[in-house]
Amino acid sequence: MKFCKEQLLIYAVTDRAWTGRMTLFEQVEAALKGGATMVQLREKGLGERDFDGFLEEARRMHALTARYGVPLIIDDNIEIALQSGAEGVHVGQNDMDAGEARRLLGPERILGVAAKTVEQARRAQDAGADYLGSGAVFGTSTKADAIPMSMEQLREICASVQIPVVAIGGICLENIGRLAGSGVAGAAIVSGIFGAEDIEGTTRRLAEVMRGNLGEGVAGI
Repeated sequence: MKFCKEQLLIYAVTDRAWTGRMTLFEQVEAALKGGATMVQLREKGLGERDFDGFLEEARRMHALTARYGVPLIIDDNIEIALQSGAEGVHVGQNDMDAGEARRLLGPERILGVAAKTVEQARRAQDAGADYLGSGAVFGTSTKADAIPMSMEQLREICASVQIPVVAIGGICLENIGRLAGSGVAGAAIVSGIFGAEDIEGTTRRLAEVMRGNLGEGVAGI
């Protein structure tokens, strides 16, 4: 599946903290029905504790996302991505060197890299990243150590690189409109999707607002 920036529009990032009434797979399918354009399977530490279980989960998740023609990205585990057939990997600044990640992934798979500064953004681009994840734009409960990023910082990062940037961190229906004019190509969303009472409907509305943002210059168009 060839990467394009439109796949970043509504980037659903999983978090088991929000499962309960629905399974993780049911949640992801609801998001896909609502128009999620990319899915990241985030299972921090599971690969170390239960590699086979993580691999089986990733294969099942990939079969699901493939039915909707949506790329599956694995958070910080290249081996799981390669063995499951997932379209790519997302790595943080403290996970793996982006250049090494690109070497291991090869040229065809998608590589996303977290970038909180212009320097990190340019370095990731030079190392072969396809897109950047930048935030936390509105703070977040998902990562306790995440430092909020100003809109000015986000705009500077977007303007400093040629590859697309996806905003992340505390994004929900109430604030996604504030991304207009920032330069991002999309929004990576955790609780704003998976913590919603109506995941499908919320995702659909998030996509509508984000497309409206694009018309106001979010991605420079």
